[in-house]
Formats: sequence, C-alpha cells, structure tokens
Amino acid sequence: MLAFTTLSLLYLRYFFIILIALGSFMVGFDLMENASELPDSANLVLIYIMYKAFYAVDMMLPISLVFAMIATSVEMVRSNALAAYYAIGYSKRRILAPFISVAVLMVGIHIALHATNFARANEFANNLRETSQFIRPTSNLFFTHEGNYVYFGNLYPLTRKAEKIRIFTFENGRLKEVLSASEAVYDNGYWNMKRAHVIRPPESLALEASGIVTEDRTNVRALKDFKPKILDQVYEGKANFTIVDGFEALALLENQNVDVGKIESAMFRIFVTPWFAVMLIVIFFSYAPISARFLNLSVFSFGAILATLLVWGFLFMMGELSNNKTLPPLIGVVAPVAFLFAFMLWRVGSPLRRVRVKSRPN
Repeated sequence: MLAFTTLSLLYLRYFFIILIALGSFMVGFDLMENASELPDSANLVLIYIMYKAFYAVDMMLPISLVFAMIATSVEMVRSNALAAYYAIGYSKRRILAPFISVAVLMVGIHIALHATNFARANEFANNLRETSQFIRPTSNLFFTHEGNYVYFGNLYPLTRKAEKIRIFTFENGRLKEVLSASEAVYDNGYWNMKRAHVIRPPESLALEASGIVTEDRTNVRALKDFKPKILDQVYEGKANFTIVDGFEALALLENQNVDVGKIESAMFRIFVTPWFAVMLIVIFFSYAPISARFLNLSVFSFGAILATLLVWGFLFMMGELSNNKTLPPLIGVVAPVAFLFAFMLWRVGSPLRRVRVKSRPN
C-alpha cells in the first residue's frame, strides 16, 4: 500500500505539472494570436481566459496523463527505484496499478465534466471574442419537426426566446396551414406564442371552392421538447454537446428524419476517445526498461512522446472527419480506439506477467 501511495503521488505531481504547462502554453498562444480581437472590458478578458483554460484542460488532460507516466517511468529507471521494486518482489502489474488507478479516475472526472457547460467552454470563449456575449443569437434556422417545416428568424438560446416564427404544417403531402408569430418563448416543454396568425390555403383550386382562410390565435403551444440549446447546436452544426444535451437530442431527433451522425460522434468522443490515454500507459509501460543499462532512456522517452502525439493527432483527425460526416462515427471514433485496445491486450498477454532480464553475452 505504501508503494501504491508513493507511486500515485509521484505520478500525480508530474501530471499536474505537465497539464498546467501544456494548458498555459495553449492559452498563452491563443492570447498572442487573438489579443487584438478581445473585448475592451477587463472582466470579459478574464472570463475569456478562464474559458480558454477550461478548453485547454479538455484538450490536454488525456495526453498529460500519458506524458506524466513517461516522466515518472524515466525518473524511476534513472534512480533505480524500478529495479528495487522488482528486487523486493513487486510484479509489473502491482507497479502499474497506481498509474492505471489514477488515470482511470482522471478520465472519469474528465467525462463527468462534460455533463456541465465545461463541454462548451471553447464556444463561450469564441462568442466573447466575437460578440462580447456568452451565447450569440442564431439566425435563419430552418428545420423539420414531426413532418412539418419550421423557420426561426432569430433564436436566443440564453433567454430561450425566438423571433419571426413560421410553422408550415403538412398533411398527406399537402400544405395544410401556415402559422406565423413575431415572438415565442420556450417554457414547460413547449414554444409558447401569445399571438399567432394562421393562414390556410384553399382545399381545392376550383373557382367555386372557398379561398384562403386566415385566423388569429392566442396562447399557442408548439414544438414539444425542442429545447433552444438543441435547436442551436444541432441545426447550426455545432459539435460541443454536453452529455445531457446530446442524449436529449438523440432521443428527440430519433424519428425526425434528421441526420444524428454529428451528435453520435460527439458522444463517442466524450465517452470513448479519452480512454486511449489508459491504453497508451499500459503499452508504454510494457516497453519500459528495468534499468538504464538495457535501453537508452532518451530514445525510449522520445519514442513514447512521439507515439503519443501521433496517436492523439490521428484520433483528433478521425474525430473531426466524423464530425464533418466524412466518416461514420463507429469508424472514425470507435474503431481506432478499439484497435488500440486490441494492441494493448496483445501487449498485456506476456510482458506484464513477469520481468525478463536478458543478460548481455560476455
């Protein structure tokens, strides 16, 4: 237990150092690039930096876990601590347990944070830079709902309000009526319009048939469960869903003839992609030397860091291709992580069972 605590604290120390360093670099680089576009208010600039820091943590936490494991392994090998643990009877599994436990805990926290607006930190920061508002209004939304077509001139997700609403209702492929309203507010699961104007086209084009019928209505409710955030994110093509919003959007749009590939991709990237860090930790530890005499530590650390960046970059690229609907989510997000998991299982097969030390020939 003492060894578990010692290794966990050592690993956590390197993890926080690396995470803070990478996050600070990312935020600092962004400030240098966008300093001229930031709002004049000092408060908004501080909030912008905070949101960018959250986004940096979101991006850098998985690879920081891997880099911290590499740094910890190198220190243990250089100080002969790793050889000492083996000498007193510790197996590779027992030495690896603190790394896996801490990494799993951190990945779990990382995923849980996506149930909050932490997942939208970059969106909020960009909105502050461009409009000095957390959530900017969305214009000219056109979407379908239960076979009907809906148009919103302006949508304000923060205040849950919409302007210039048009709802085109169809029946058996024919336009039944058009409902228009100047303003609607989302409340109690519905979009509520205090006053609405309805136009019904003639049922027949014959001369003796009745013409266009108009009607004014009050307190009209429509579009059940179509939350403003879902409308804003799904139909504007955004991919930074929170966990709750993502599942609600999937449930709502399941039967709406809407492509939910981007939502599925976002959910897979939240729940599946971060686990690559745990897999790389196991793989790299299986290659770690017992002593500096058996392998050049510079070569090992350089190769491990390079491999981490390549894997992380490849997963990011495949995720973006899935977000853009170039690849299905299962192929773009799940398949690469599944392949990495299979490779990890192959490495776990024998190298972690016992320590094999090959003596050099005289």
